[in-house]
Amino acid sequence: MQSNEYIQFFDGGIEPKLENLGGKGASLVTMTSAGMPVPPGFVVTTAQFDAFMEEAGITRHIHQLLADLDPEDMGQVDKVSAAIREDICSRAVPQALRELTVGAYEALMSRFDAPVPVAVRSSATAEDLPDASFAGQQDTYLWLDGVKAVTEHIRQCWASLFTSRAIIYRLKNNIPNEGLSMAVVVQKMVNARVSGVAITMDPTNGDRSKITIDSSYGVGEMVVSGQVTPDNIMLDKVTLTVISEHLGDKHAELVPVAGIRGLVEREVDAERRGRRSLTDAELTAVAQMAKRAEKHYKCPQDIEWALDTDLPDGENLLLLQSRPETVHSSKPSVPSSAATGGYFSGLSPAPAGPAPGSPTTAAGPAPSSASGFSLGSITAALLKPSF
Repeated sequence: MQSNEYIQFFDGGIEPKLENLGGKGASLVTMTSAGMPVPPGFVVTTAQFDAFMEEAGITRHIHQLLADLDPEDMGQVDKVSAAIREDICSRAVPQALRELTVGAYEALMSRFDAPVPVAVRSSATAEDLPDASFAGQQDTYLWLDGVKAVTEHIRQCWASLFTSRAIIYRLKNNIPNEGLSMAVVVQKMVNARVSGVAITMDPTNGDRSKITIDSSYGVGEMVVSGQVTPDNIMLDKVTLTVISEHLGDKHAELVPVAGIRGLVEREVDAERRGRRSLTDAELTAVAQMAKRAEKHYKCPQDIEWALDTDLPDGENLLLLQSRPETVHSSKPSVPSSAATGGYFSGLSPAPAGPAPGSPTTAAGPAPSSASGFSLGSITAALLKPSF
């Protein structure tokens, strides 16, 4: 299957455009084109979302609901958000569009000896912009198996464009809803042994001669959501020598378990908690990848990376996302003692969650069944029909 107006493969050879692919999707296509080690996948473009919305005839209703909405009136915002998301999730997707998505999923699966799990990730047209930080505002679903789960969660990503948090952010930052659209990334899931983030500067003071790396065991969502305290290492950007190092507690990891569809939270044993999660060689490789991304984009980058258990050493470091650093460099300097907790890819740490064994998100307990682990505002209270 070839890329088209509604589906664009990362390696499809079509120029990435923000208005078609959203911030995340455009970045993944750009990085793939630049020869960076990105897990394969495709983007359900904004054209498909727009066509669905037009067919459903609900765009005008959405604009009416959002008109003159007070971002300080949380009760009304929640009510409007729920109404919009229910509207999106209750409408049928045109059969021709659904068939294109199913064909793209089957084409992706054909690249592997056996079906592999995928991540389904929101990619809004207003995210990852140089003057805005939308990280984590829309939904991401991990470790999904089968076309039914994938198509169902694409719809949920569409609906997450109108979570209360996203609506309030746009209102407070004067970002218009007219022309707003959503692409969705479908990407091979990485079986992460270790993962984390890297920022090509010192986030406490904006010093661009440094690289700061956070790393922990398992899938990286526990790092970016603040559920674990990762290792935090600062390196000199030129020599790649370690300047400072703080070992995090790394008390838990999200990992796949044989026979279970999805991810589970598992306690990390004392021996692994007591040592750095990256070897010296792996640390250097992550720093080099971050430098490469910064050189390509010509500005400080905030990257997400992972070491894939299923790939051999030397080929297992994968780049999951790279976006302009927009948050930490503008903050006041933080005393070095505060660095122990690490810096979570420009995201605010999540509030304290329940006891170990219950993965959580900003919206509450995360599903660990076939519905997939969800990061972001989950609309689980809504009944979502099949795609």
